[in-house]
Amino acid sequence: MSTPRRRPARSRRDRHGRGLRGRLVPTGVPLARSRAEQFDDLVLDAVEDLERRWERELAGVEFAVEDVPWVEHTRPDEVVLDSDVLDDGGVPLARVVPARREHGQEIPPRVVVYRRPLELRANDRDDLADLVRDVVVDQVATLLGRDPEEIDPTG
Repeated sequence: MSTPRRRPARSRRDRHGRGLRGRLVPTGVPLARSRAEQFDDLVLDAVEDLERRWERELAGVEFAVEDVPWVEHTRPDEVVLDSDVLDDGGVPLARVVPARREHGQEIPPRVVVYRRPLELRANDRDDLADLVRDVVVDQVATLLGRDPEEIDPTG
């Protein structure tokens, strides 16, 4: 009777010698969050603060984040931004989409914040947080037909 062969202990490296594959940090650690997820958190923080004060007015409003604005026109000189778009030098930073009716369904109002244009304008994470808050406040003010200082007196 032959003795069973023992398999050699597996190396901690893959067969090409590149090392482990997968996450470098656990999922719960802040470093594991992507820039997009961190940006979503900044928008969510700003929205939650405003919803505490304007709960009734913002009850049906949806908030969304998109990476970049989608523009129907291809030539920059043809782009005409609506009054519900907050822009900086012709580049949209956010947009208010008013409530509307489509195919017999009521579509709630929506505030859309564009991630990449805001990230490009910020110097650091704190600056980005301030910029996101200002943009969200401006868009909520536009949606509610109020002054931004009335929406967020601390801003």
